[in-house]
Order: sequence, then structure tokens, then C-alpha cells
Amino acid sequence: MGNLRVIGGERRGFPLRSPRGGELRPTSNRVREALFDILGDKVRGSRFLDLFAGTGAVGIEALSRGASECRFIESEPRHARLIRENLRFCRLEESAEIMQGILPSCLSAPGEERSFDLVFVDPPYETSDAERLLKEIVWERWLATGAWLILEHPARRSPAAHAGSLRHLRTVRYGDSALSFFSREGALAGAKKV
Repeated sequence: MGNLRVIGGERRGFPLRSPRGGELRPTSNRVREALFDILGDKVRGSRFLDLFAGTGAVGIEALSRGASECRFIESEPRHARLIRENLRFCRLEESAEIMQGILPSCLSAPGEERSFDLVFVDPPYETSDAERLLKEIVWERWLATGAWLILEHPARRSPAAHAGSLRHLRTVRYGDSALSFFSREGALAGAKKV
């Protein structure tokens, strides 16, 4: 994927590496820009969790825009190495942690519990991992009070109104992709209209 780069913040314009041949489907520059426009000031100082991290583009964007920390979770060793390379190139390693593992089991490992303010979930479009994860993971243990979970999914699919303890707030569509916002609180206060 050509021209993958950091869109905003202190590392704006930094290029990001991505495998050739369509092995990954990184969140496009356009969708990332729209996502962070919606999140606005909520990113600064946040604890960010990037699931199915791939190239790490979304979590790196969050760090560039002032997130205090980001944990990247990726199952493929070569993709985890790619995230590490992108972090090193952007000089953001100190604020990042990469965990290699399979979801949701790696979130349940002893000593791994931590609450996050923003969680981005971008499973492969052709799988049912999104629905399964939203229902299976006990998000109360991972989402801080007032936290948001954002799911990227095919625009042709509509998310459920409720997924376990999460309430669907809003979906915005960009071509073939869509971003659905969930919260334990049930409000998307302060979000910009797109």
C-alpha cells in the first residue's frame, strides 16, 4: 500500500512501512484522518489499545497526536516486527508496548489487565472476529470509565445495537469501510460531526 504515513501530530508526514502484495489491509490515510477528527482532544493523554494492529498505523497516529501510551496486539510475528520498525522510525518506542498473541485469550493472561481510554479494533474483514470479540471480551476490565471502543468493519455490515456491555453509538462510512463507535457510557459527547 503506497503512501501510508502519519497524518497528524508531532510525527505528521512520517512514512510507515507496509508489506507488499495485499498481505495486510492497513486503515487508509483517509479513514484514519476521519477517525482522529472525530476523536479530537480525547486522544491527548489517553491510554490507547490497538487490536489486530497490523502495521501499527492507528496506534502510531494516536501516539503522534499525544496519547500517553499505546499497546499494540498482533498475532503474526512478522507484523509485530513491522510495528516495531515503524515505531523505531517514528521515534515512539518509549511510549509503546507490542504484545504478540491471539485474541481474546491474550487479553486474559494473568497480570495483563489494564484499563484503556480508547480501543481500536480492526479484524480482517472476511472473518467474524469482530462480533465474537465484542461479545466475548469482558470489556469492563479493559475500558476505563468513559472509554470508547471503535470498530473498523465493511460498510455493508451494520453492527449490533448492543454487544455485551457495550452500546453502539454511531457509525460513519467511508467508501467500503465504516467506523462504529461503542461506549460503556452510551454517549458520544463532544465528538465532531463528519
